[in-house]
Amino acid sequence: MMRRASTKNRKLDPKPEARHVADRLHSAAIHLLRRVRQEDTATGEGPARLSALSVLVFAGPRAGAAKTLGELAAAEQVKPPTMSRIVAGLERSRLVAIAADPHDARRRRIRATAKGTRLLEQARQRRIASLAANLDRLAPAELAELGRAVETLAALLRIWRTATK
Repeated sequence: MMRRASTKNRKLDPKPEARHVADRLHSAAIHLLRRVRQEDTATGEGPARLSALSVLVFAGPRAGAAKTLGELAAAEQVKPPTMSRIVAGLERSRLVAIAADPHDARRRRIRATAKGTRLLEQARQRRIASLAANLDRLAPAELAELGRAVETLAALLRIWRTATK
């Protein structure tokens, strides 16, 4: 059962057990993502482009909605000039379409194209297949335990999103 800790207490004084699990989870998550990201080489696009494209395709409550350059830069934690170069590359590859904002002529709206969405969906399926093939090596009880841990992580992320709004 998940309990909500106050943001103040959680930031100032986590329990040693929580810090230990956080350290192990952080390391495992990084290594897991590095492994499955190896599948992304089949797309022919670099990690920065794929990451920005994923914001357009999968991120947020309005996945698939057009975003501004500033929104993409903020989501990817890069400066607007960097995001401008990334978006230009995505546009050259016909993975995004750029249009003027109907309410502000100075602003551009960036949306994934059907080709960009397909590319990202296929990449996601390759990563999932690779991960599933490796998870298949676990004993049934270990796989079930990992499934429960994933549900706990999903609940934690929902709480975290609510707390940061």
